[in-house]
Amino acid sequence: MVTHVPAGAPGDERGALLSFVEAQRGAIRRSLIGLTEEQAASRPSASELSLSGLLKHVAETELNWLRLAQQRPNDKARTEETWADSFRLVGDETVPQMLEFWAKVAAETEEFIHSVESMNDTFPLPEAPWFPKDGNCSMRWLLVHLVEETARHAGHADIIRESLDGRTAFELVAEAGGYSNQS
Repeated sequence: MVTHVPAGAPGDERGALLSFVEAQRGAIRRSLIGLTEEQAASRPSASELSLSGLLKHVAETELNWLRLAQQRPNDKARTEETWADSFRLVGDETVPQMLEFWAKVAAETEEFIHSVESMNDTFPLPEAPWFPKDGNCSMRWLLVHLVEETARHAGHADIIRESLDGRTAFELVAEAGGYSNQS
């Protein structure tokens, strides 16, 4: 027997891709469990990356792609001069503020994806040396790219967190799920 899966359910393409995006978002969020602002901003390796900086970067990156797909201006767009600020908290920015900002972006992304008629709908890519001239991409490509981008940084977050205090992604998943390795 074949059953119909409602649009947006985890078993359909939209739902499946959104679930993969959310899984990678969760990996970044979990990397921050139990850390102070100072720990989240620290750079325990030769890299310039910090957990709070990665959080800000993935949130702003998702917003940028969402605005491109919506064909709306992005009030948080970066320039060459401000690019480095997308990888660090500045001024009075905090991890909780960035988490709240990203949650709003994520909700807007999901609402937008559910509103498009088809995953084949396209939007124009901006002019950049790394994009084809007059290029377009589909909503499907957008979500796959968000999985790719967020997963790449989730891997960075795993290394940074383990360098900070030895806690692994598995331990953080268990903690977030209410499990403890204590008997």
